[in-house]
Amino acid sequence: MSTLQTLDHYFTENRERHMEELKAFLEIPSISALSEHQPDMQRAAEWLASAFKDTGLENVSIEETAGQPVVYADWLHAENQPTILIYGHYDVQPVDPLHLWETPPFEPSIRDNKLYARGASDDKGQVFMHVKAIEALMKLDGKLPVNVKLIIEGEEEIGSPSLEAYIRENQNKLAADLIVISDTGMYGPGQPAICYGLRGLAGVQVDVKGPKGDLHSGLYGGGVQNPIHALVEILASFRDKEGTIAIDGFYDQVRDLTDEERSAWAALDFDKEAIKKEVGVKELTGEPGYSYTERTWARPTLEVNGVFGGFSGEGIKTVLPSEAGAKITCRLVPDQDPDDIVAKLRAHIKKHEPVGCTVTVTDFDKGKPYLTPYDHEVIQAAGRAYEQVYGVPTVYTRGGGSIPIVAAFDEILNLPVVLMGFGLDTENFHAPNEHFHLENFDKGLRVISTYYGEVEKLGL
Repeated sequence: MSTLQTLDHYFTENRERHMEELKAFLEIPSISALSEHQPDMQRAAEWLASAFKDTGLENVSIEETAGQPVVYADWLHAENQPTILIYGHYDVQPVDPLHLWETPPFEPSIRDNKLYARGASDDKGQVFMHVKAIEALMKLDGKLPVNVKLIIEGEEEIGSPSLEAYIRENQNKLAADLIVISDTGMYGPGQPAICYGLRGLAGVQVDVKGPKGDLHSGLYGGGVQNPIHALVEILASFRDKEGTIAIDGFYDQVRDLTDEERSAWAALDFDKEAIKKEVGVKELTGEPGYSYTERTWARPTLEVNGVFGGFSGEGIKTVLPSEAGAKITCRLVPDQDPDDIVAKLRAHIKKHEPVGCTVTVTDFDKGKPYLTPYDHEVIQAAGRAYEQVYGVPTVYTRGGGSIPIVAAFDEILNLPVVLMGFGLDTENFHAPNEHFHLENFDKGLRVISTYYGEVEKLGL
């Protein structure tokens, strides 16, 4: 019996137990953004630590940081073999709006071979897969083909504010030959993908203050600046009518796509009509001169995520509001720097500040973009592991989203990062009815286990 057949038998025999264990993990409402869930954060960390010990991992510890704890474990008995550092997170997004969930977000349920729960795909389900892949290899062989270290944090959904300091303080402890992260997605159903790049992030809030209080629009309208009008003027200045960002110097540091990348992406089976249907729009828009894939994977963006101010209740209230605001995020690409982009945003807003109001800009999340050569041997080994299980060639993509800590791993530990995900874009992570396709859960267990063996063959 081949190694893959042996693994397949083990995972099939233990499928029901694994599902019940994963459900228990998903039942913990470990929402890092909400302080009332602090006890749940601790419970999730303790659950993971217990699971690590049961699997046979060693040096298991719940380590304090300035924020939520990090759960660490390792197994280091594969002499003269590479060491894989596995990263993930146990925190999840808030569940609002709750009324849109078909079943309660922390009562996991299976429908149509999909596991529904907050965290099912992002990222508890994918973290759990690594734990069970290690369990299988330990049960079947009594050892692992490579050394492993696991670092699972509790603040990824709020930008990992404490993790970079932890990494810097523990560089020797975290020393490895490569990093594996399962917090990304596949290209499509049945089509595995290796993500070799992520966009960075720069977020700000713009607040516009006008009169000291709300005013009667009949008495003062036309003579006093309306903060909402001023805000709209600022927001409209960010992009031209074609969608190009109009901030001075915004594109100066953008690294161009290679001809090879553009050709490879153009050859992908991209269905424009399916995307329009999926998101419910009549047309796709964006920066001229680039395809949808290029715009969403490798070009920078500026998006207004929220606007607030004035009266928004039922009916109408003839008020000239005192203040208004907007939340803005920019997705960044190599070689853009978040601090530089925020500085350019501030300068642009100052230049376009309307009279009769005061504008304040507040920084929020920041993260650098990440890119590694997709022909790196550890990435190609991951591609082979996918292909053995899925039976189709792996495609190599960039991710439009951001995992800010990836760039910190790259910069501090100077290791190649393998983004080895099993989710699908349609799985509603960060939204109501988050779910995980169990076909990819099942195959993913086999891919991860196979990948450890592929890394062993590299002779790093």
